[in-house]
Amino acid sequence: MAQAGTVNSTTIDGPHLYSRITWRLIPYLFLLYIVAYVDRVNVGFAAMDMKRQLGFSDTVYGMGAGMFFLGYALFDLPSSLVVRRVGTRLWIARIMITWGLIAAGMMFVRSPWSFYTMRFLLGVGEAGFVPGMLLYLTYWFPSHVRARAVAKFMTASSLAGVVGGPLSSALLKLDGVAGLHGWQWLFVAEGIPTALLGFSVLFVLKDGPTQADWLKPEEKRWLVGELTQDQERYGATEHQSLTDAFKLPSVWLLAAVYVSIQIGVYIMNLWMPLMLSNLASELSSDASTIASYSTLPYLLAALFTMLIGWSSDRSNERSGHVAGCMLLVAAGFAWAAVSHSVGVALSAFSLAAMGLWGTLGPFWVLLTRAVKGSAAAGGIAMITTLGALGGFLGPYATGVLRDSTGSFSHGLYAVSGLALVAAMIGIATRRLSSNNQS
Repeated sequence: MAQAGTVNSTTIDGPHLYSRITWRLIPYLFLLYIVAYVDRVNVGFAAMDMKRQLGFSDTVYGMGAGMFFLGYALFDLPSSLVVRRVGTRLWIARIMITWGLIAAGMMFVRSPWSFYTMRFLLGVGEAGFVPGMLLYLTYWFPSHVRARAVAKFMTASSLAGVVGGPLSSALLKLDGVAGLHGWQWLFVAEGIPTALLGFSVLFVLKDGPTQADWLKPEEKRWLVGELTQDQERYGATEHQSLTDAFKLPSVWLLAAVYVSIQIGVYIMNLWMPLMLSNLASELSSDASTIASYSTLPYLLAALFTMLIGWSSDRSNERSGHVAGCMLLVAAGFAWAAVSHSVGVALSAFSLAAMGLWGTLGPFWVLLTRAVKGSAAAGGIAMITTLGALGGFLGPYATGVLRDSTGSFSHGLYAVSGLALVAAMIGIATRRLSSNNQS
């Protein structure tokens, strides 16, 4: 637990200072991540109308939805390294402005190839955002309080579904206004505000505690000292170069887990609305109605993410929490595979979503405890890059299996099995977690 300390005869209340930092940074970072995630996955809400109006098959949709992750994977590591060179403030602003404009440009999609191209460019534009944000949190929070900070930040990816569902539902109802389809309104109305928000980053974020004019000098010194001690305590100083990240077995184990997480997350984000529509024969199954149904799993996931982050920090245990969450994922997707009604499917997807997003707080602490400097940037980027490949394979394979078998069950069983394997790998990382505990 964080303790009070003394700097130059001035007592620093550690818990109070971390609370101030949290309230100062997390709500804004949270907002940035929400708009990022909405632009990334809103194609899932637009899918029903796009497929019908543009004549896309499930395979075409799955390929286009997944192309985002190829662009992201190819440019994530270079972008993440640029963050360290030019500073978080400037590079995150550039990323947001770029992807916001590209997201709005999705309104011009007319063919499969234009769909593939725009989704690929969207991934290129967003590459480096999440690694940059996670690295940024390490500049402010030592590892013993970081899981809660990461969990609060990562909760945005689940709450993006809570926000994105009703927002997308409302925008889809604008079908025909000004001669545009509802899905075109969805892309332009959610993309342009993102670009505008990107400019605010230049004025709001600071590149580390030493540049924060809202901290007192003694608070800056105390925080820098805490972060330095944290790095020394957990052995992070042994792994400082970029290549060190690729030599650590623990990083590769975590990468395998993260790939499984991302496959599950983006099957949820990009296919759940269509899966629910497939079960909604007895209900109104227009895109706006299905978008509103999709809110529940994300809301429950957001609450569970906070609970797991608190539990993980309280017990200073990480790998067991990750493994337990992945067992929930396996059960949720297996249950969804045999669901025959919207209500049961929503319950199953809610269980899977709780497990998927619940992993994120403790998961990232496992990595950021082990490495620092360029190795931290490289390790985070390597894991998110591999995860992006999972984000491509999951949605694409789901579309192919749906077209070839006429059912979503095969894809759901497959991701359930992957989650079981990830749970076992999570247990195997317990030695890493134990070695890092005091």
